[in-house]
Amino acid sequence: MMKSDIKLGWRMAVRDFRAGELRILGLALVLAVAALTSVAFFTDRVSRSLVDEANQLLGGDLLVASDQPLDDAWQREAARRGLRTALTWTFTSMASSPDGAQLVGVKAVSDGYPLRGTLRVAPQLNAPDRLVDNGPEAGSAWLDERASAALGLRSGDGVNIGQLRLRVAGVLTFESDRGANFFAFVPRLMMHASDLSASGLLQPGSRIAYRLHVAGEDAAVRAFAGWLKPLLARGQRIESVDDAQPEVRGALDRAQKFLRLAAMLAVVFAAVAVGLAARRYMQRHLDGCAVMRCLGATQSRLTRLFLIEFALVGIVACVGGCAIGYLTQFGVEALLSGLFATRLPQPGPLPVVYGFAVGMTLMLGFVWPQLLRLRRVSTLRVLRRELEAGDVVSWGAYAFGVLCLGVLIVLMAADLQLGLIVVGGFVVACGVYAVLAWVCLGLLARLRHRLSGGWRYGVASLTRRRAASTLQIAALGIGLTAVLLLVIVRGDLLDAWKNKLPADAPNRFILNIQPDQREPVSALFAQAGLAAPELLPMSRARLLSIDGRPVSPDDYEDARARRLVEREFNLSWSDHVQVGNRIVEGAWQAGRPGFSVEAGLARTLGIKVGDRMGFEIAGERVEAEVGSLRELEWDSMNVNFFVVATPGVLDSYPASYITSFHLPASHSAFANDLVARFPNLTVIDVDAILRQFRALMDQLAAAVSVVFGFALLAGVVVLFAAIESTHDERRFELAVLRTLGARDRQLRGSLASEFAILGGVAGLLAAIGALALTMLLAREAFQLPYVPSLGLPALGFACSVAAVLATGMLGLRGALRSSALASLRAL
Repeated sequence: MMKSDIKLGWRMAVRDFRAGELRILGLALVLAVAALTSVAFFTDRVSRSLVDEANQLLGGDLLVASDQPLDDAWQREAARRGLRTALTWTFTSMASSPDGAQLVGVKAVSDGYPLRGTLRVAPQLNAPDRLVDNGPEAGSAWLDERASAALGLRSGDGVNIGQLRLRVAGVLTFESDRGANFFAFVPRLMMHASDLSASGLLQPGSRIAYRLHVAGEDAAVRAFAGWLKPLLARGQRIESVDDAQPEVRGALDRAQKFLRLAAMLAVVFAAVAVGLAARRYMQRHLDGCAVMRCLGATQSRLTRLFLIEFALVGIVACVGGCAIGYLTQFGVEALLSGLFATRLPQPGPLPVVYGFAVGMTLMLGFVWPQLLRLRRVSTLRVLRRELEAGDVVSWGAYAFGVLCLGVLIVLMAADLQLGLIVVGGFVVACGVYAVLAWVCLGLLARLRHRLSGGWRYGVASLTRRRAASTLQIAALGIGLTAVLLLVIVRGDLLDAWKNKLPADAPNRFILNIQPDQREPVSALFAQAGLAAPELLPMSRARLLSIDGRPVSPDDYEDARARRLVEREFNLSWSDHVQVGNRIVEGAWQAGRPGFSVEAGLARTLGIKVGDRMGFEIAGERVEAEVGSLRELEWDSMNVNFFVVATPGVLDSYPASYITSFHLPASHSAFANDLVARFPNLTVIDVDAILRQFRALMDQLAAAVSVVFGFALLAGVVVLFAAIESTHDERRFELAVLRTLGARDRQLRGSLASEFAILGGVAGLLAAIGALALTMLLAREAFQLPYVPSLGLPALGFACSVAAVLATGMLGLRGALRSSALASLRAL
C-alpha cells in the first residue's frame, strides 16, 4: 500500500506542478532555503577559517600573554610534555639613526619563533620578499617599511635601540601574528631576544608584554593548558583566536547580522507565500477530494497521499535551494576576497541541515492546516459546493507551525535580540494589520453607496468576501513590510554603517603629553592652522573592588570579564560628557565626585549605578560611587575610556594626556614637526587602518546586497501569491458579471479599483510597520543612528498600489479576454 501511495503521490506532484498549482509554493521554498543556506555556508566557512588560522594568528597553537615576566618552569613543563615553545617580548621604544629618531614597536623573539605562521623579509625597500623560518640573528634587526623609510636606513646600516647598536639585516614585510592593535600600528623593529639585556631596555616598571607560544599535538596542548590555567596570576591569560583579530571579527559580526536579517526576511516571505499558495491549493482540490471520498478513499489515505506529495515537493525545493545557496556563497566570498589572507575552507554539512529544517517546517507548518481541512471534506460536496469553515484543529496547527518557524528564525539569527525583534515584530504586525484591514473594509462598506462606477463595484467585491480580503491585505502588508524593510536596511542602515566613520574621522593619536606640554602643543596646532583637539587626562589604574567586594578573575566565568579584571584600566576625568558618549542610566553630576562607567563593561562585570568602585593608582587607593552608565561609539576613532571620573576624584594623581585628531594630507609634515618639538610624544598614524576599514565596509555591503536579492525575489513571489489566492473567485465573478451584460470597461474599472484599494491599504500599513521595525532594529540590534523618512508612507502607498494593480491586472488578463461561457466551463 505504501509503495503504491508513494507512486501516486509522485504522480500527483508532477501533475499539479505542470498545472501550475505548486509553482509559487515551490519557488517560495527554493528562495527561502537559498537565502538561508547562502548565509549559513558563508558564515560556516568563515568560522572554520578562523579556527584553521588560529595558530597562525597566535604564532602557535597556544599563547600565554602576561604583563610580568613568565615563570621558566612553564617552558620546562611544556618541553617535558613534548611541546615546542618560543618566547616574545613586545614594547615601544625610540630607535634612532643619523637621520633622526622614530618611535617603534619592538618585538624581541627567541629561537624557534614563529612556531606557526610565517615571516617574510625583503633585502631592501620595494624589493621582492621571501619566506623565512626564524627571526633575525643576534646582533641584527629587521625594520618594517615604515620604520626603514622614517629612519632612512638600508640593509647593512646601523640602528640604535636603547644602549645597543644593531645591524639592519632586512625589511620585515609580513608577520602573521602581528594583529591590529595600537602596538601594531606603530612601525616595527624585530630583534633577537639575546640582545635584550645589552640594550638596557628591560628595566623595573617597563611596559612590556611577555608571551609564551606553544605548539604541538592537540591533546598535549589541551592538557598543558589545563595544567597551566590554575597557575595564572593576575595580568596573565591564555589567548584565543577571538582575541587575535577582534577588528575583523567585529566587522564580520555586524555584516553577518545584516546577512541573517536578509535571510530571515526571505523566510518570512516564504511563510506568507506558502500559506497563501496552500490555501488556494486546498480550495481548488476540495471537489476532487469529495469525489475521491465517494469512490472509497478514506481520510487517512487522503492525508497520506497529500503528505507524500508535499513532502516530495519540499525535498526537491530544499535540494534546489541548498544547491543555489552553495553556489551563491562563492560569489559572496569573491566580493570579500580582500578580507581573508587565505582561501576559505569548504563548509560543513550543518547549513544543509538548517536549509532542510526551515524548508520542511515551512511546508508542514503552513500546508498541514489546509490538509486537515481537505481530509475532512464531506462526500456531500459533490452535490453541494459549500466551503466549510476552518476548524479549531487547523487553526491550532497554524499556531504550532508559526511557533516552530519562530524558533527556527531565532536560531537563524544567532542573536536572541535580533531574532525576537524580527519574530515579534512580524507577529504583532500580522495581528494589527488584520484588525485594521477588517476595520477599513467595514468603513468602505458604509461608504459604498456614495461611490459610483468602478469604485462602487470594487468595494462591493472586497466587502462581499470580507474575510478573504482581510487575509489578502494582511498578507500583502506583511510582504510589503519586509520589502520596505529590506529597502531601508539596504539603503539607509547600510549607509549609516558605512558612514559611521566620516571622511574627517581622527587619523592620528597623540600619547604621553605631559601636563606642562598642554598649552605648547595646542599652540603648535594653532600655528599650523589646525583646530586644537581636546586633550584628555589619563591615569593607569588597577580595579580592586566593586561595592566593597574585592575583585578577582576567579569571580567571573566569562572570559572577557576575566580579562577585564586582570588588565590595567586607563582612567580619565572631565567636567562634561565627551563627544560620542551617551548617558543611558543615572546622570552626569559634574559637581559631585563619582565615576561614569561604559555600559558594556558594567554589564560584563555586574556594576550598577550606586555601586562604589575602588582602584589602585600609583600605589594609592581611590574609591568613588558610580553615578552614571554611558554608551560609547567605539568605532568613531575618538579617544574613549571605560571609566571617566568627575572633577575632584583623580585630579591629584599623576597623569599624562592623550588626544586624537584628523590630519589632512596637505598638513602631513605636521606630525614630524610635533615629534621634533616634543620628542617624548608618541604619534600613532592610523590612516592606513582607516582606509582598510572603509574598504572592508564597502566589501561587506556588496556581499549583503547579494543575499538581499534573494529576499526581494521572495517578496515578488509573495505579491503573486497574494493576488492569486482569490484568482478563482474573481474569475467566477467576472464570468457572472459578463453573463449579466457587464462591459469590458466596467469590468476593468471594477478590478482596477479593487486592486488599488488592496494595494493602498496594505502599502500604508506596511510603510508604518517598516518604519517602526527599522527604528527598533537600528537602535537595539545594530546600534546605528537612523532618522526615519516621513516620505516613506507616501512612497510605500504609491509603489504598493502600482505593484498590486499591475500584478492583479496581468494575472487576470486571460479571464478578461475569455467569453463568459469559456470562463464558466474552466471553473
